[in-house]
Amino acid sequence: MPDPYFPGSGDPRYRVHRYELALDYRPGPNRLGGTARLSAVAATALSEFALDLADFRIGRVLVDGRPARYTHRAGKLRVRPTKALAAGAAFTVDVHYTGNPRPVRSPWGGLGWEELTDGALVASQPVGAPSWFPCNDRPADKATYQIAVTTPSPYTVVVGGRLLTRTTHSSSTTWVYEQSAPTSTYLVTVSIGPYRPVPLAEHPEVPQTGYVPERLAGAFAADFGRQPRMMTYFGEVFGPYPFGEYTVVVADEELDVPVEAQGVATFGTNHLGGGWERERLIAHELAHQWFGNSVSIGDWSHIWLNEGLAKYAEWLWSERSGGPTAAARALYAHRLLAGLPQDLRLADPGRKLMFDDRLYQRGGLVVHALRLTLGDTAFFRMLKDWAAFHRHGVVTTADFVAHAARYARTPLEGLFDAWLWRPELPPLPAG
Repeated sequence: MPDPYFPGSGDPRYRVHRYELALDYRPGPNRLGGTARLSAVAATALSEFALDLADFRIGRVLVDGRPARYTHRAGKLRVRPTKALAAGAAFTVDVHYTGNPRPVRSPWGGLGWEELTDGALVASQPVGAPSWFPCNDRPADKATYQIAVTTPSPYTVVVGGRLLTRTTHSSSTTWVYEQSAPTSTYLVTVSIGPYRPVPLAEHPEVPQTGYVPERLAGAFAADFGRQPRMMTYFGEVFGPYPFGEYTVVVADEELDVPVEAQGVATFGTNHLGGGWERERLIAHELAHQWFGNSVSIGDWSHIWLNEGLAKYAEWLWSERSGGPTAAARALYAHRLLAGLPQDLRLADPGRKLMFDDRLYQRGGLVVHALRLTLGDTAFFRMLKDWAAFHRHGVVTTADFVAHAARYARTPLEGLFDAWLWRPELPPLPAG
């Protein structure tokens, strides 16, 4: 089914299981040349299919190695293979393209590939991935990735996943990364800039590195010094970290908000400086690696599952690190929301309100209400099992409701109806 909030994005008639991208990027002229190979499976018989791709010049399109007819307009690359694809057939698509990447327009401004003063970054949530590669842009269509980026040698390239090779030829360097965990298109990222690597304190299981402008290395080490402790704590309450490594990029620009990607989070210079408001963002982006990235939503109507659980992770970290308890944070959020309009339905907020701050706060509150109702022992077992049972999978609100019910001694229908489906703010349970 098409995404209810973005029905023009993606094509549900096929699924991609692997992308192989070879990119050449020149920061000065903001010039990108790319070759993309998609390995996919047809869900139904296909005489044609569509990829999402912004305004690039197409060199050629191949299906299973043979030239294919195509049209490219309004962000859709429609491909007609020489021979129709049978239902269940595996096939490959190769697209050669060049151009000047720029963000795609959205109700929230430009999304995707963003040219910086010296380099570039990608922040695609929710529909910016086509700004730099051809894709089936649906959050539920998760795939593995190999991404090779060639750029002038003074620049560092950061991509989510494991760095396989870094090869320098003359004045250019090619960086090859492998992301072996299934990944939604909006969670694939690239950062290019004159960054210095800053390893964080050793963690027994998860390597953690920052890539920051040279002058900010000290500030980064101070502000992110507690991140390894967060990683340990979240591993205790959410289960093992779901990827092989975790990388933080601090772009040499101010950004409206930090951005999560698979195994990576990108912050702006304005997100350094210490204090709870910045530390909670570090916790929030880290928690997304479990909730949103490993456990992904089936479509954007379920976004509260990503943001509500990440918001509650902030409150849990506050409680664990000696700050206000989660209960105190929840009480403050409840008082805040009580004074705001009561027109947000959490389980289906609509595209206009999907990034409203009330969704984050109320999402955290429903998780806290569930904790009060279940009790700590059952609640934390439920939370860890949710991350484990759906590791690298795709979920919906109905899945979460059914999962939580297994840990309750009394029915939860009333609680979920009040918190998820009715716009009026209910009182917190007594606990």
